[in-house]
Amino acid sequence: MGRESVTAGEALTLHVSTDADEFRVRFYRLGDGLSFLLESEPFRGVLKSPPPHPDGGDGLASPAVDWDLEPYSFRIPGDWQPGVYLAHLVAGDERTAAAAPLLDDSGIEGFEREFFVVRPRDPGRHGRILYKKSTFTRHAYNRSDNEGLPRASSLYDNPVYQEGGDGERRGHKLSLHRPGGVIDLAYWDAPFIAWLERSGYAVEYCTDLDLHEDPELLAPYDLLLSVGHDEYWSQAMRDQVAAHVRGGGNVAFFSANTCWWRVHPTDGNTAFVSDTDHRVGDAFPHLPATDLWWPAPPDGVGAPENALTGVSFRNGGMWASDEWPGDRPRAGYTVQHADHWVFEGTGLRDGSDGGEPDALGAGSALIGYECDGAAFAYDENGTARATGRDGTPASFLILGVYVLDPVHESFHDLKWGHWNCPEREPSATGPRAATMGIHTAGGTVFTGGTTDWPVVCGREQDAGVVRVTRNVLDRLSHRTTAAG
Repeated sequence: MGRESVTAGEALTLHVSTDADEFRVRFYRLGDGLSFLLESEPFRGVLKSPPPHPDGGDGLASPAVDWDLEPYSFRIPGDWQPGVYLAHLVAGDERTAAAAPLLDDSGIEGFEREFFVVRPRDPGRHGRILYKKSTFTRHAYNRSDNEGLPRASSLYDNPVYQEGGDGERRGHKLSLHRPGGVIDLAYWDAPFIAWLERSGYAVEYCTDLDLHEDPELLAPYDLLLSVGHDEYWSQAMRDQVAAHVRGGGNVAFFSANTCWWRVHPTDGNTAFVSDTDHRVGDAFPHLPATDLWWPAPPDGVGAPENALTGVSFRNGGMWASDEWPGDRPRAGYTVQHADHWVFEGTGLRDGSDGGEPDALGAGSALIGYECDGAAFAYDENGTARATGRDGTPASFLILGVYVLDPVHESFHDLKWGHWNCPEREPSATGPRAATMGIHTAGGTVFTGGTTDWPVVCGREQDAGVVRVTRNVLDRLSHRTTAAG
């Protein structure tokens, strides 16, 4: 994909390598289901070899360079609605293509697919809610695999590290111009987007790169949504979202592991560099990794993500499993402050009547697979209150908490949300716990504290989670500076 977003009426560029003599592109829109729109005229196929990995290795390809695949342009109709779209490549002649069935909702994930965002020509006219697709995170995990061909080429598998100098930044480099198919969109985004449209919410969409490049992007919107797994953020993204909140705009983080690493877009914003702690071979090329947001310089950025979100992966964690995303405890969030507007209409209790507090999402896999938390301590009434020791704003109100026990310890010896936290922080800032909460800093910021909130809500697996989501969207889709 030349770029993962396009304005309605403008040209989309797909980059394709295929051994087929010709192929067609079928276009679908993700809404309340996968809707087929049209099929392109045939394109001539061109086969190109992946760039070799600089460290060698059979079957490996470089994740750090543009794969320079053949470009094919398609003009997006001007009347296409804002949304997330799927391009499905169908190889073969006209007869072969005609025999290939159309995709349904079960066919979103897979190879020979790519997604893209269609943005409106008049931003904010369709809706005042902006859904940010976490594309930098998607690229970090994209292995550039193909059917039956595991290339293991990503920020986590056989990464490429550059030492810096001569105008280059030190860190792991990752090209945004690589193939790899669709995975995360099917898991987190598709069910939540379907629920949003089924529920009648008017939403427009953008990518991380859109937010990075455009300081005015958020101006037409009252509410920004961060959904699912939103780990990699640039400084410009962070600054623009913080300014949006200071100006009275709202944010809902239905996500986790959020804003954990800083990225630096480069090469005309077709790649990024991030000084992370991912191994190259058997060694860490540079420790401490300086693009972790929360540690003070020179060992990190010195801007704790909790200052924006209220929570951090460093106080959360994840669960072990042989199969991603894995199973996990299903106890849900212990409810606090049940009289808050977030819980309106749920019927949930917080124990203030003398009974046991209820749990939001009990029976569902709401907590995890990764989750974020705030440093907190229990007061004399047994209520969890944020201490602020980790950068969480003083106004952050904890509405739900689930103490992580056990925390998965075998993935990079995970502690307090990440393997190297004990090295940087000898004692924990508080119990490790998934934390749901809210704070006000001009506008209002809600955080669900878990990657799988959009899955539970989107698939309507828990009535309480659905109602809380409605309450957040209904209240925050209009700018307000009133206290949460």
